[in-house]
Amino acid sequence: MTERWVVHLPVVANDLLSAQRLARVVAHWTHVLPQSEPGGTTVSLEDEQHVRHWVFCDRLLAGGRRCLLRPEHDGECSRRFQPR
Repeated sequence: MTERWVVHLPVVANDLLSAQRLARVVAHWTHVLPQSEPGGTTVSLEDEQHVRHWVFCDRLLAGGRRCLLRPEHDGECSRRFQPR
């Protein structure tokens, strides 16, 4: 397996919902970069970074990429962003 590096970009929000919303916006901006995997985006409390909350569905799709819908969405998984 080839070596992979993950970039951590700290941003701050006041609560979980705001953090997830901000993370979705940042992930949407980066989806044009072939190196990005927005479906793997998570958020955590600053002092509890080992406890992560998914921003998108955590199910893997064909090809190893993740679904880009919200966690616990209804219906089929998708690689397309869907507005709320």
